[in-house]
Amino acid sequence: MALFEVTANDRRIYEEELRDFLPEKIFDVHCHIALQKHKKPAPLNPGEVKRTVTWPSLVAKQNSIEDLQETYALFFPGKQCKALVFSDAGHGVEINNYVADASRRSGFPALYYSHPNQSAEEIEQKIREGGFLGLKSYLDLSPKYLPEAEIRIFDFFPKHQLAKLDEMGAICMLHIPRHGRLKDQVNIQQILEIKREFPNVKLIIAHIGRAYTKGDVGNAFEYLTQAPDLMYDFCANCCEYAITELIRNVGVKHVMFGLDLPILRMRTHRIEENGTYINLIPPGLYGDPSQDSHLREVSPEEAEKITFFAYEELLALKRAAKTLNLSKEDIEDIMHNNAVNLIEEARKSIYGE
Repeated sequence: MALFEVTANDRRIYEEELRDFLPEKIFDVHCHIALQKHKKPAPLNPGEVKRTVTWPSLVAKQNSIEDLQETYALFFPGKQCKALVFSDAGHGVEINNYVADASRRSGFPALYYSHPNQSAEEIEQKIREGGFLGLKSYLDLSPKYLPEAEIRIFDFFPKHQLAKLDEMGAICMLHIPRHGRLKDQVNIQQILEIKREFPNVKLIIAHIGRAYTKGDVGNAFEYLTQAPDLMYDFCANCCEYAITELIRNVGVKHVMFGLDLPILRMRTHRIEENGTYINLIPPGLYGDPSQDSHLREVSPEEAEKITFFAYEELLALKRAAKTLNLSKEDIEDIMHNNAVNLIEEARKSIYGE
């Protein structure tokens, strides 16, 4: 039995819209793996507010390395797919050990999921022990006394860790905080500060800085182009405007494909409404939609037209590529070459390979 259903409509979209658009080799630079046993969310303290949205957790109970490989086979038949993998369950010895083992077994490179309390020395030790190429962390590991809206990058990627990454020439996968998302001036100035103080960090701005709507972009690129070696992925992003403006401003060589699996196995059509995003979903598929303000069920008839979030993201890229008149070689760079080159640079810098 397949991991999930691929409908006739899904296959039609792939065959008619995506197969020829995509290169033969695909590299997914943003992928979470974990087993269900690793997912043990920390209990909230009295009065503490949850710092993350709910809907991503509704898609899959786990995403083993084997599930991931099957997902690529189901999504992209006939293509060769690899990924940069890291935890889907936060920081911890068990989950990081699983990611390291999965990386060795699959040949997929990996990042260590760090905690801001770790010393620079421990960070280097953990990276080298596991064969990792850098760090991934998340805002929910910031000190508990900080309100979610006030979290800054350095609260979960402290400077002593960034200094170690700089020394190693390692990757930092950055999911930025704050309600202003990409256009937030605190985020922008701290990103530029990282590149000034730690120029050898291979900094990836995930999700185009969470710019999931046109309003999230603002004039961010007027500032961020001051750091011309920044890299960006557009995983879990269906905003054609954000993808177009990203490529237009930073250039094809600084943009990388990612799917944020297992989340993009979701069946959804994303729309923008009142300055935020809404995931339109089939009725009954993900439980009670009132549990998250970003969810809205559609009629059964409309649901039949809904495909994978992954395909929605790629169709947005295809539209942006048409607007910008991108070449086949440009798409190969975005979908494969840029990530592979960055990863090989990190591997050589850290391990001398």
